[in-house]
Amino acid sequence: MRVSIVTIFPGFFDTPLDHGMIRVARDRGLLDVQVVNLRDFTKDRHRTTDDAPFGGGVGMVMLAEPLFRAVESIQPDREKRHVLLGTPQGSSFRQDDARRLATLPHLVLLCGRYKGVDERVAERLVDEELSLGDFVLSGGEPFALCVVDAVARLLPGVLGDFDSAESDSFHSGLLDCAYYTRPAEFAGMRVPEVLLSGDHGKIARWRRENALERTFARRPELLATAELDKVDKKFIRALSGEAEPEPPPKRAGKPRGRGATEAPKETS
Repeated sequence: MRVSIVTIFPGFFDTPLDHGMIRVARDRGLLDVQVVNLRDFTKDRHRTTDDAPFGGGVGMVMLAEPLFRAVESIQPDREKRHVLLGTPQGSSFRQDDARRLATLPHLVLLCGRYKGVDERVAERLVDEELSLGDFVLSGGEPFALCVVDAVARLLPGVLGDFDSAESDSFHSGLLDCAYYTRPAEFAGMRVPEVLLSGDHGKIARWRRENALERTFARRPELLATAELDKVDKKFIRALSGEAEPEPPPKRAGKPRGRGATEAPKETS
């Protein structure tokens, strides 16, 4: 997979791209990250990338022309690129988005600054707008780095078996369960006995129920769209104190043909 990051601060990415799962993905040839300096696509001697907004007001707006030139130089074929802009106007970036973006051959990330980018960029150049949440950052660089990290770890061959993305929070719509490691007892706090039992079936059920319990307590809205089976739903009802639903009353079935209590018909 190829990722291109367009920014006026390319040095922001020097260290982060050389660590963690991003480094692993790059070292294994699974991810190619290109950091593009937007100032290289300006025309004036000051390498200007922003100007005052039409209509007045405080703040500056990023120019459309350098952004268009940068993206078109990276990949002129629109069908072969997916341009993503981090902006408060975008929908929240979720794990489903990371999984979808990880399947793309070429992702282009635009890092906005100041009051934002010229709206014509969003209208004609950008394919998608996403947001990290309802807060304000100084620029789109942290957003771009979060996207690259979330996507890199989903690329086949990056994660090991235990760290498989299937066990991550949000993979099935739930928060992940709690994890413990040595020692079994620390400062009077002991690891749940089931995790020391060696019974893999019981351990798997404990982890599932713990994930459900943590999601119920911390992010209950996730349960509305999570993948839940009948056992999960019963456990959640117990957590919420809801009574088990009454089974539907049995309906008397209609007899088919001549039953055991049906008198034989007389024949002449």
